[in-house]
Amino acid sequence: MIVAGLIGVAGNELVAIYRVRVGREIGSAALVADGLHARADGFTSLAVVVGSIGVMVGVPLADPIVGLLITVAILVVLRSAATDIYRRLMDAVDPDLVERAERTLEAVHGVIGVDSLRLRWIGHRLYAEASLQVDEALDLATAHDTAHRAQGRLGEAVDKLADVTVHVSPRPALIEGGQ
Repeated sequence: MIVAGLIGVAGNELVAIYRVRVGREIGSAALVADGLHARADGFTSLAVVVGSIGVMVGVPLADPIVGLLITVAILVVLRSAATDIYRRLMDAVDPDLVERAERTLEAVHGVIGVDSLRLRWIGHRLYAEASLQVDEALDLATAHDTAHRAQGRLGEAVDKLADVTVHVSPRPALIEGGQ
């Protein structure tokens, strides 16, 4: 049982590392959750080894104690995975990512402000919609170029971004001195 448990630990950890890495690369919350599940299975195998050794050396309570620890570990992994998948199902995006995207758009030359920004997951890809304010004195071609620059910068700043829709609205330019 001890040898089988150690093989289980090693095998599950290798699977976990691979699934988590690939899941993060392709933006799959489900694959990351599956990798974390494999990691929990590996810890379970390790706990069985510890419990078996405890019983072998004369500590009969080792088995139920290990069982309780396994239950706690499974609940922690379940909570984390369920939270990530729930957020994805609800189109939630990490607030830090939204803030980074907004700062990126605000830094684009010609953008006066960001009226709105929406990021959402569709499958493994992220999509963005932004409404930007530009100087009302800009001609159509310049405003259009500003929108394209904003799309490009956002694509560079946000991983897994599949598409960006940018709308520009005119706004009177601010005059120095607060007027």
